[in-house]
Amino acid sequence: MSGHIVVAGASLGGLRAAEQLRAAGWTGGITVIGDEPHPPYNRPPLSKEVLAGKASFASLAFTPKASATDVRWRLGTRIVSARLAGRTVELDDGSVLSYDRLVVATGMRPRRLPCPGPVAGRHTVRTIDDAQVLRGELTRPGARVVVVGAGFIGCEVAATAVGLGAAEVTVVDPLPLPMIGPLGELLARELRGRHERRGVRFVLGAGVAGFEGGDRVTGVVLTDGTALPADVVVESVGSVANTEWLDGNGLDLGDGVLTDEHLRVGGRPDVVAVGDVARFPNARYDGVPRRVEHWSVPTDSAKHAAKVLVAGDARLRPFAPLPTFWSDQHDFRLQSFGAPGLGLGDVRVLDGDLAGDVLVGYHRDGPLVGVVALGGPSAARAAARYRADLLKQPALTAQGALS
Repeated sequence: MSGHIVVAGASLGGLRAAEQLRAAGWTGGITVIGDEPHPPYNRPPLSKEVLAGKASFASLAFTPKASATDVRWRLGTRIVSARLAGRTVELDDGSVLSYDRLVVATGMRPRRLPCPGPVAGRHTVRTIDDAQVLRGELTRPGARVVVVGAGFIGCEVAATAVGLGAAEVTVVDPLPLPMIGPLGELLARELRGRHERRGVRFVLGAGVAGFEGGDRVTGVVLTDGTALPADVVVESVGSVANTEWLDGNGLDLGDGVLTDEHLRVGGRPDVVAVGDVARFPNARYDGVPRRVEHWSVPTDSAKHAAKVLVAGDARLRPFAPLPTFWSDQHDFRLQSFGAPGLGLGDVRVLDGDLAGDVLVGYHRDGPLVGVVALGGPSAARAAARYRADLLKQPALTAQGALS
């Protein structure tokens, strides 16, 4: 099959897209373009094992499948614009590439706080370089660390900082409990207790008004007037989709790239989106397009999108993945299958108890839509047993049930 496919984005989604395009039968050229100088690597360990010094940066690199060894990689290069009608992309070095088909896999970047004050001493965790610089800061004796944001990354970094011996670790969030959005109140309250018993302090219900210091941050001022001393600040306040390069093409870029049920962009058969930049309707649950920032999504979406791009969608059912996430914090793990966020109105303990290993189920209008385990290996195994049950649930679309 002749022609040229450009894959915009060289992280996990871009790598899996290239591999799956070969698996789907594409024999033409494939060029993967990414703004980082590093080959594709595993990001979840950055805030945990790598930051803690338990895994090397070199160990993160993915090894492409043999079928994709002929793929051309252009790393350290950013796409600045695209003209979908003319099937071209322009790079930051001024060059223009033509394509026959396009994969959008440009992912996310960390959101930054638009607050006054010094910049030095404020960090995010998204790239290898971010983690390397932050590790050097966290290992300074007597470090006082303020983590802004009590989501996945924020809680993981807080746990890692405690493990590295930071003098003080404080997590700030305007919400009433850590990770309450994806977990709900029951587990979020227990999660807070487990962090506090291991040395993390929470200041909840307040945001950040600004940063103190001259050349470098020395403190964080909250919206309620509280001042927190800080030698290191980690901003974990969400992500922004890398979609600016697609401006001017009449696409819905309000929250990532809107796709249809087959991951096609803007109704075009020659453009698909994969990974956490894609806002797609999951036929397993409903027709509402959502972005899903879980590690499993780049692989799942790449497999479906490659088949659509190469062979069309005539024989394919709508995309209906079962999202999966895990998060290692201190000496326990959160393990999830499904979409617990859709069942926060009906949360039940399925196995164990909150004092130890526990498995919690999330139900929407009766059926189970997600499970989350909190604890050790036995809790994770309990969650995995429910994975088959969740997969058996009939997938739903606007037209009805799919077998």
